[in-house]
Parts: sequence; C-alpha cells; structure tokens
Amino acid sequence: MLSNRKSDALLAKIRNGSPMTQREKLNLIIGLSVPSMLAQITSVMMFFIDAAMVGHLGAEASASIGIIESTTWLMGSMLGALSTGFSVQVAHFIGANDFFKARQVFRHALICGLIFSLLMMSIGIAIHTHLPYWLGGGSDIAGNSSAYFLIYSFALPFVLLYFMSSSMLKSSGNMKIPSILSVAMCLLDVVFNYIFIYVFKLGVAGAALGTLMAYVVTVLPMVWQATCKSKILALHLDKMKFYWNWDYVRNAAKISGPIALQAMLMSGAQVISTMIVAPLGNIAIAANSFAITVESLCYMPGYGIGDAASTLVGQTFGAGRKDLCKSFAHMTVGLGMAVMAFMGIIMYIFAPEMMSILSSVSSIQNLGVQCLRIEAFAEPFFAASIVTYSVCVGAGDTFKPVLINLCTMWGVRLTMAYVLASRYGLKGVWFAMATELTARGILFLIRLMRGKWLNRPAIKHV
Repeated sequence: MLSNRKSDALLAKIRNGSPMTQREKLNLIIGLSVPSMLAQITSVMMFFIDAAMVGHLGAEASASIGIIESTTWLMGSMLGALSTGFSVQVAHFIGANDFFKARQVFRHALICGLIFSLLMMSIGIAIHTHLPYWLGGGSDIAGNSSAYFLIYSFALPFVLLYFMSSSMLKSSGNMKIPSILSVAMCLLDVVFNYIFIYVFKLGVAGAALGTLMAYVVTVLPMVWQATCKSKILALHLDKMKFYWNWDYVRNAAKISGPIALQAMLMSGAQVISTMIVAPLGNIAIAANSFAITVESLCYMPGYGIGDAASTLVGQTFGAGRKDLCKSFAHMTVGLGMAVMAFMGIIMYIFAPEMMSILSSVSSIQNLGVQCLRIEAFAEPFFAASIVTYSVCVGAGDTFKPVLINLCTMWGVRLTMAYVLASRYGLKGVWFAMATELTARGILFLIRLMRGKWLNRPAIKHV
C-alpha cells in the first residue's frame, strides 16, 4: 500500500498535468482502495456483532430495532447524499488546483449540512412516539423502539459531520484517516454497547446510546483532520473573507437530489422485497437474512474501489484531463469486477461453511447455500454497477445512473421475485436478484463505454 507521501505525489501529477504510467495509475488505485475496503469490511463485521449483542436481549428487543431500521437507514442515506453533492464539487476544484474554492464549498457544506441535520433531528423527535405504530409495530415493542429512534435522532448532527468530513477527506485523496476512524468507530460502538446494554443494563436504549457515543467520539478527530490538519482543506489556510454563493448549493442539489430520491425509493423496494419473502415461512426468512449477511462481506471490496474511483475521476474531471479520467474509470471498473469475481468464487466454494457459522439449523443452511451459489455468478456484474456508479458520481453525473438503479430494481428484481417466489420459493427470489444485478451491471458497462458521463460540463468556477 502506498505511503501518504507517494499517494500525494501521484495525485499532484493529476493536478499538474503530468503524464502517468499504467503502473503509477494502478498503484494509486490500489493505494486509495485498500484502506476503504478494509473499513467497509470491518464496518459490516462490527454491524453484525452489534446486532448479535442486541439479539441476546431477546426477540422483542431485536424486533424493536428491526422495525425502525429502514427508517434510520433512510435518514443516514439522506445525510450521505447531501455530503456527496458538496464533496464532488470539492474533488473537481482540487483537480483544477483551485484549493480556495474547494474550501469555500467545504464551508457551505458544513453550514447547509448542519441546518439540514438539525431539521431531520427535529422531525425525528416529533415522530418518535408514533413511528413504530405507523410501521406496524405493536405495543409490546413500541416503547423500546421509540426510545431507540429518539436517541438516534439526537445523533443525526454527528452522523452528518462524520459523513461530511469523511467524504471531504476522501475527495482530497486522503483515504487512510477516514478508514482508520471508521474502524475505530465500529470498535467503539461495540465497547459502548457493552457498557450501556450490559453494565448499566439499559437494554435497547443502551444500544442507541452506544451508537451515539461512538459517533461523538469518532467525529471529533474526523472533523479536526478535515478542518484543521488537511493540507488542502484546512479552513485556516484561507486569508480572504468567506462569502456566500448560492451556485455551490444549487450544484449540490443537482448532484444530491437524484441520490436522495434513490435512497427513498430503494428503501421502499426493500420493504416490498421483505413482503415477498415473508409468506415463504420462517426458514426462508432466516435463510434470506443470513445469506444477505454473507453476501455483504463479498461486495464490500467493490464499494472500497468505488470510493477510489470517485476520488480519481472527480479530480481528473476537474483538472480537465478527460483521457486520464477515462483511463481511471476503466481501470477501477476492471479491477472491481476482477476482485468481486474472485469473491464470488470464494462465496460459491465456502458457502456451506459461511452459513454454518450463522445458523446451526440444517434446513436454513442448505437453503442459504443454494441462494448464495445462485448469487455468486452475478458478483462481477454487481461490481460493474457499483464502481461505474461511483465513476459517474465522481463526474457529477447522477440522474441517469440513479434511473438505471431504480428501473432495474423495480422493473426487474421485484417483478421477477413476485412471479418466481410462488413457484420456486426463496431460490426464485435470489434468481431474480442475480438476474437484476447482471442486467444492471450490463447497463452500467454500456454507459461507461459510451462515455456520455464524461461529456458533462465541469462545475462553474464561480
């Protein structure tokens, strides 16, 4: 893995218009991808440890968190979308060697982000007592569920600062600090959960407090690194007076809007997918849940490479180096497909062992193994969709990629799953998923090769 100094030197070549060899480009891609991959994998592993800790409190405790999980995911996704709208602009300005405007955008991002997160926090506080009932929960879980959601709502400004600072550092080419702090936050979440759940015996509310404290402790050094220590983004580097510019906000809205819409519609699609699986019985529900857990470990490397793709495409696009931009796009997508093809082979071979770790019930294991082996063939195309989407986001092209994601999810996966579930059970649902991911990957590859994402006008230097 590249040192920070070598990585910075290679990124400087992008901004300065210097030529880069294939080896240098590959080294830069790997150097930026590996820290993010490790953070993604660790985050998933810690999430499941977190869920297991709550699971030991009983079925009602798990259900009280599970019923609002989609809502908390949606709120976090909205904050992430807002962060992306500003971080893409920062990457473009950094690529153009205009660090002052990059910091100006960063200031706008912090102000808009905090206002938006406080608004979402207020909404969360206002609806926390009603939300479990709106989602179909009973009185047996509503109290714990409301308490969890209330505490999570208070965490939203810290979640925003975490996403914003992390995305800004990544846009500047610094993957290591966000990755290290991401791993630290996951570990702290487990530690704080143990303290609040088991030592103070606060139950479900303790799990929420653990998450809140993990964010608070982690976000402080993350914000410090972005606002004070970064050689590019540190706000004290500016000597000129800050001025407000609505163009930065409008640009962010154009980028973030489609991503936020996608988050809302994808959340709805997940609810419908759960409704399709639910009538298949408890064995199918459990096998589906555990198989999703296993598969998530296999596609996390794709998201790590996607982070690198967004940074490199964003900076080369901002620098006006379209040939280099296209080269990085093709190389990151190719690397992502190769890595996830390998992960698909591993998943196919070791599916029985992976499922046996999560469940001791043979019928659940066998059904989960069959589903994972269906999905394994789609992993390279899933990688193509993940990384190409990141490439498009790096160039500020979000509308059509979001349209591809939504059309394939709603038009292919859910439709096929509904038709096949009654005849083939859970295997039919996973065949629909594999077919949709393959179709989505092919459509993204077509968009990548046509190159229309590269013909977007650069963000105005206002």
